[in-house]
Order: sequence, then C-alpha cells, then structure tokens
Amino acid sequence: MPEGNGTVALAFSGGLDTTVCVSLLKEEYGYDEVIGVTVDVGQPDYEFEEAEETAEALGVEQYVVDAREEFADLCLQAVKANADYQGYPLGTALARPVIAKAILSVAEEEGCDGIAHGCTGKGNDQLRFEAIWRDSDLEVIAPVRELGLTREWENEYAQEKGLPVEGGDGGRYSIDTNLWSRSIEGSELEDPSTIPDDDIYKWTDNPSGKESELVEVSFEEGVPVAVDGEDLGSVELIEQLNEQAGAHGIGRTDMMEDRMLGLKVRENYEHPAATVLLTAHDALEGLVLTQEERQFKAQVDQEWSQKAYQGLVDAPLTGALEAFIEDTNERATGTVTVKLEGGHCRPVSRESEYAVYSESAASFNEEDVTGGITQQDATGVAKYHGFQSRLANRILEDARKGATVADGGSGTDDGEASTHANGDAVSDGSED
Repeated sequence: MPEGNGTVALAFSGGLDTTVCVSLLKEEYGYDEVIGVTVDVGQPDYEFEEAEETAEALGVEQYVVDAREEFADLCLQAVKANADYQGYPLGTALARPVIAKAILSVAEEEGCDGIAHGCTGKGNDQLRFEAIWRDSDLEVIAPVRELGLTREWENEYAQEKGLPVEGGDGGRYSIDTNLWSRSIEGSELEDPSTIPDDDIYKWTDNPSGKESELVEVSFEEGVPVAVDGEDLGSVELIEQLNEQAGAHGIGRTDMMEDRMLGLKVRENYEHPAATVLLTAHDALEGLVLTQEERQFKAQVDQEWSQKAYQGLVDAPLTGALEAFIEDTNERATGTVTVKLEGGHCRPVSRESEYAVYSESAASFNEEDVTGGITQQDATGVAKYHGFQSRLANRILEDARKGATVADGGSGTDDGEASTHANGDAVSDGSED
C-alpha cells in the first residue's frame, strides 16, 4: 500500500460512494488523512445527521460549509435565463460549481495535498467538479472512476469493511437533493420501461382532487422577491414555493437525458419551486420584451443553460451571455399570478409598468389601432404578405409543366403564348 501522501479533502455526503472512498483513499492511494467536506446547498437535515454519524464512525474530520445563499442566488440567475436542459430545470448542475468552490476553499485553508470526489466515469458531476479543481495545484483523485468500481462492488466492499452506508436510501438509489431540485436515479430506474413507484418522490404529492391555488410572484429586474405580497429572501422564497407547489404535485420530470459524455440515461427529478418561478418569469418576459428580444433571448438562454449544465458558470462566454440577460431583465419588473392545479402550473395574469402592450390597440372593440394607424392600413401589408412564396410556387409549377412538355407530354398548342408568373405573355418560339 502506498504511504505518506499527506491529507486529501473529500467531497463528503455520507452516502455509499463517498463512504467507500474514505477507505480507498487510504488503502489504494496512500493518503495519511482524509477530511470530509459537506456543503449545504439546501439538503434536508437528516442528510447532515447521517453524514455526521458516518464521518464519526469512519473517524473522519468533517467540515460543513453553508452555501445556501450563494446557491439560491445562482438559481435565481438561472430564472433570468429561463434555464432548463432538455425540458427540466437545472438543479444538480447549478449546485456542483458552488460545492466545488467551497470544498477547494477548505482544502487550501487546511493545507491539503489532494482533493477527491466519489463520481463515476459515466456521469456529468466529475466534469463539473474538476472544471473548478483543476485550476488549483492540488492532486485530483476520483477513486470510483479510476478503479472502475460498480455499485454492487461498493456495497459488498462496505459490508466486508463494516462501513455504514445508510445515506442515499441504503445505496439502492443515487439521490441528490438541494434547494432547487431532487434527483433520483439508479437501481430499477435504469430500465426506461420501468414505471417508478410513487415512494421515490418526497417533495411532490400525487395530483388529486386538491383545490386549485393562485400564487402571485413579484419580480424586480428579473429576480423573484415576493410571494403573495410577502417579501422573502432567496432561500426562504424557494423553500416556500417548493412546499406550496409540491402539494399540488407540480414539478415532476421523468426523462431520458443526454449526458455530456454522450450517454443517454433515465432520470427522475422533482423541482416544484423551479417550475413555478420559471413559468412566471417567462410569462413576465412575454409581457415586457419586444418580439425580436424574445426571439434572440431564447437563443441566449439556451446557450447559457448549456454552459450551466456543463458546470461552466464562470466561463467567459457565460459572462458575455449574462450581459444581454441582465440588460433585458432590467424591465422584467412586475407580478405574475400562476394557478397551481393537478400537477400543472400555468400563468393566469401578469402586469408590469414596462408592458409592451396597448389594450386599446389590440382590442376587437376599438375601430382603429393607435398613432393614426387604421385597420384598413393592413390591406397593403396583407397583399405583400406571402408574395415571395406565392411567386416561388408559381415559378416551380411552370418549371414542372415545362418538364412535362420536354418529356413528350401535352403542353400549349402551337402558336399559343404561355404566361410567366409575373403575368407577361411570351412566345413559344413559333413564327408569326
């Protein structure tokens, strides 16, 4: 066994992967000491209790870093960008850079020689962690990936070594929870044809006959600041909406996700607050942004979401994209009321002093439009609308008729002029 490699900081959750990594970092990599760093991004209390108990049982010194505010702020930045990946709100992806930075900070403060995670070589998190860590001078270690371990092997190893593996549902599922989302994967869920049991969900109730509920969300420059008129901090606001919307079964996603390495995997997510806030923000932007801004911002948002999914929230491109997002969101101030009902969230009203909207101009009960524009003025527009398409279709039709004549089919009679799409008569080539 290698010896004398000093101290390594391990991203520590107390689950199966990180529990096994503690022993492996000593036995296989020769580290004298392993310190565990647990970063609070909104996990439930019992996860911290389990992590503490596991760390104590393993004889590992544990550091707990509270990063909830930082993470919540990043989540609300994601709201400005209407961020999702293949249809689900980014949760784990947003949390990883926050966690990675906190762990690196502890590792450097404690004079560690290495920094480690328990990710496999098949997922995204290894890339998100290491995008941060590889900018440091510390050795980066990934025992599960480097040793090619399976979950079955880890469970057997933990049993042989007498290691506690209660975290993460006893190792059956891989569960990641934070303020913004809860993900569940692994075990029988890896089969796309398997219908999950309802007990995999903890944040969302089954949609039932629960009476619908109206919730008003207030925004200032794209940031949600209040719910039903009550000002709330970012953490409290997200927690409250998770509870409110989760009671209506809102925010479940069961999907086939394309990971960065090209693997397609089955994922289950819960994200009640994220669903509400993204729905409300999109509705507000629809009111205050011009058509051109909305169309272009959709491209910017998609690119921002892609960088966030990759864990590259500090990339130069991400910052450039955010400049446009911030500029457009200066007018995203107002309120949106959403209806929570039967597992669905939809906007039912919106208002803002920056609304790019004129009720009288759009109303069917008003004769004219606005600013001297009348309904009759649209006649000229209607004549031009689709002109080029109609012209192209006529030319194509004439060309096809010409091909029929060339093939020996019937065409125009000798001496009869044909007509081009522009209406000009032309000779077919016969003499007068």
